[in-house]
Amino acid sequence: MLLYLAIIALTLAVLWIRRRYSYWKDRRVAYVPPTFPAGNLRGMGRKEHLSAMMERCYRKLKGSGPFGGIFFFTNPVAIALELDFVKNVLVKDFQFFHDRSVYHNEEDDPLSGNLFAMEGAKWKNLRAKLTPTFTSGKMKMMFPTIIAVAEEFEKLLTQEIARGSEIEMKEILARFTTDVIGSCAFGLECNSLHDPDAQFRKMGKKAFDAGFFRFFKIIAAQQFRTVARALHVTTTDPTVSNFFTGAVKDTVEYREKHKIERNDFMNLLIKLKNMETLDEDDANNMGALTLEEISAQAFVFFLAGFETSSTAMSYCLYELAVNQELQEKARKDVLESLKKYGSMTYDAVQDMHYVDNCISESLRKYPPVSNLTRSVSKAYQVPNTNCVLEKGLTVIVPVYGLHHDPEYYPDPEKYDPDRFSPEEVAKRNPYCYIPFGEGPRICIGMRFGLMQARVGMAYMLKNFRFTLSSKTPVPLKISSNSLVLTSEGGLWLRVERL
Repeated sequence: MLLYLAIIALTLAVLWIRRRYSYWKDRRVAYVPPTFPAGNLRGMGRKEHLSAMMERCYRKLKGSGPFGGIFFFTNPVAIALELDFVKNVLVKDFQFFHDRSVYHNEEDDPLSGNLFAMEGAKWKNLRAKLTPTFTSGKMKMMFPTIIAVAEEFEKLLTQEIARGSEIEMKEILARFTTDVIGSCAFGLECNSLHDPDAQFRKMGKKAFDAGFFRFFKIIAAQQFRTVARALHVTTTDPTVSNFFTGAVKDTVEYREKHKIERNDFMNLLIKLKNMETLDEDDANNMGALTLEEISAQAFVFFLAGFETSSTAMSYCLYELAVNQELQEKARKDVLESLKKYGSMTYDAVQDMHYVDNCISESLRKYPPVSNLTRSVSKAYQVPNTNCVLEKGLTVIVPVYGLHHDPEYYPDPEKYDPDRFSPEEVAKRNPYCYIPFGEGPRICIGMRFGLMQARVGMAYMLKNFRFTLSSKTPVPLKISSNSLVLTSEGGLWLRVERL
């Protein structure tokens, strides 16, 4: 009897899996054939990064319609193939795709209840509360803080050169952005530039140190969210969660007790907690932020602020080290702007157009967030087709695939900042360049991230020359199990003080 039951259970399981894997075929949608149990994620996190897998699926399916079909484990996923469909998902028909399809579990993992992962009306209300923290006016207020950290960054690079000309730049850049975001988000001196073992740097590393099993856990929890919540699955390391929650609690209590105000994110978050009115918005109409919500937002600002900007700068430096003539052109842009404005002011940095092009091209070639995900919130009839995307289905926008499509970027592996001259940008469909996403869920900290990247690049180009090290692989090898698109083994460059 047990044998019969086992055979029946196995047969039913096989039939269920076959039915799941016929999902796109039954709907006459072109798809990439899956393999059990990973679907189209075979080798993910071990052999190659998710960006490469999604680019391969994108290339196989492109030309077969506005979207194609793939599978994450046994779950069907729609992959965007045409830019009009990308526009519909991110902007035009946003009401059908307002959630990111990211796992969060606020009950067991309070820091996961942040703006990046939040859904529905709760996301909309919090986004409205936090938008004033990222206006141009607020960026100008935080600019002196970034400059102060950049001055220390310059001193550190000078000290490192004295010890040897070959420097691992990715780690130093991460320490720079950790100190910037620590000052601006928490109002704290992280001191990671001068102390590589500083707690903020250690916790930042730990938060992004996925490893294969944690990487697999995060992807699996995303695909089976209801089951993961029922099992109380958390994706934030407990020591990281305790550290950041404690840091925020201590900072808020200290500031409120001593009536301290600073021009940083934390000050604005405290105002929202206390229902104070901000210049650009009336917070009193939207309710107060709780201490847990403040902790979650400060946490995601910190992670997004230090990792993506340092990654973008490291790739930009690598390409400028490979292409010395482009590095000289970028350096000339910095020096001319400084001569025009007299010093490293906010306006001077904004006026460094070629440096901005270099950063944009590095974000095209190496987008830190290589895929965007959206969840279908209600049945969606895809325009000009007979296909309906069902509620709960995940849609993936292959950012890396779009950025490397020769239809939009001829010779896509070539690093060419002139692709982002005003004339070239005007010729392109804007939805083939989306390193920060687009639409209502575009990265809220985009301005801040770009500003600290511009400042970092300006200080480096003004004072130092970068060339390839014997330790630098060409081309760079992408880490297979990283949550963002990052190089394996860091970034070693030869650095010379000018």
